[in-house]
Amino acid sequence: MKKFNLFNEIIVIDKQALLNAINSQKEFAVTDEGKIVYTPVAEKTIIIFQTKHTAQKTNALLQQGSPTLAEIFGDKYQLVEDGDRVLIKAFGNWQELIRLNTPRASYDDTTGDGVGEFADSDLEDIGWHATEFDISYRELVEVLENQCNGKLLCIEQADPYQFSGLGFLEDEKEAQKTLFHYCQEKIKKMMQEDPLYAEEKLSNDEREAAEFFQLC
Repeated sequence: MKKFNLFNEIIVIDKQALLNAINSQKEFAVTDEGKIVYTPVAEKTIIIFQTKHTAQKTNALLQQGSPTLAEIFGDKYQLVEDGDRVLIKAFGNWQELIRLNTPRASYDDTTGDGVGEFADSDLEDIGWHATEFDISYRELVEVLENQCNGKLLCIEQADPYQFSGLGFLEDEKEAQKTLFHYCQEKIKKMMQEDPLYAEEKLSNDEREAAEFFQLC
């Protein structure tokens, strides 16, 4: 997965497309790729701004007395108009972006508790059964981020270290196969090498999990 660290990223938007969206008086959003999309926003789409602007009927946008783009975006965004482009840094609005993006995210890693579940039910089944063998969601998320396609919308800085993110998997089926295989191989090794996890010593819940991973 690719990281999209809002501390570092600058989103570039076509200025005329943005003005057209604002003047449409329809609710729209700006994606992490700088594209304009209208609501409802498709699954797995990361947005960095969403609004519906109602201009005064007597004024065209940006004429005297009308709000500027900076005023429309608000003071939590850093905005520069550069010819036919608008450049935006959005990290200042991170808390609002969590609210806007969580419904479409594959998992939420924005709290101090870390990832506690997956949005996809099949991934969640894998995660739930894996915990019976002490395989944590954190471990599974690291597998997804290292081996699967997608994006991690986050804020991350080194000193002092700070991280908060939302994961967006590109292909849920790919992710399911990757995690299932990872858990199957790890649990198989545990059952072969760790006496505490020998098949005859498994608890009912552990046996159910082993059966889920096709090991019993």
